Amino acid sequence: MHGYGRRRITAELRRRGWRVNPKQVYRLMRDDNLLCVRRRKFVVTTDSNHSHRVYPNLARQMVPTGTDQLWRADITYVRLREEFVFLAVILDAYSRRVIGWTLDRTLEDELTLAALRMALSRRTVEPGLVHHPDRGSQYASNDYTDLLKAKGIEISMSPREILGTTSACESFMKTLKYEEVHRNEYRDLADARASIAEFLERIYNHKRLHSALGYLPRSSSNPSTTVA
Repeated sequence: MHGYGRRRITAELRRRGWRVNPKQVYRLMRDDNLLCVRRRKFVVTTDSNHSHRVYPNLARQMVPTGTDQLWRADITYVRLREEFVFLAVILDAYSRRVIGWTLDRTLEDELTLAALRMALSRRTVEPGLVHHPDRGSQYASNDYTDLLKAKGIEISMSPREILGTTSACESFMKTLKYEEVHRNEYRDLADARASIAEFLERIYNHKRLHSALGYLPRSSSNPSTTVA
């Protein structure tokens, strides 16, 4: 129950057969100083002022009914002791699973390309798959969009004037900061990679209870999403 708040603690206890309510859980967590730390503000790390083509928003009306219909992508920063590094992720919108990610010192195109290559190596691309990030330069670059086109993936981007179109990714980033990053002081890039990998692959993708999935772990709610 790594980093859970009272709602997820309540759901987990009920799954284990306990008869509890959120107020009771909140009181016990407060008394034992177990309430989660306050979330910090999300920082935008993409630059939408570029000369690359911006693609239309295909994801706005999509309601995925299965995996690998809609992928969402985003970038955030992680503070180390003496520097900042950057995390790029790709989520499957239906299962909420992290299917591709990379952590590095650069904000150049290779950061997002590495996350995309991981996702492609783990999933089977079917006709109609839509890839949707914001309109940042890393996602609009020729190398990135050419790879998507080569795999037959449709390209979608959030319009600058519309907020919240990557809300699933933004929600994930807040969870990552809240339950992992803000609870650790990473020594260096290798330490951050190891700790974040543990959180993403073993906790977030398999154990964490998700409100969008009825407070079930991702593995039990959608067994077909297991990463090979």
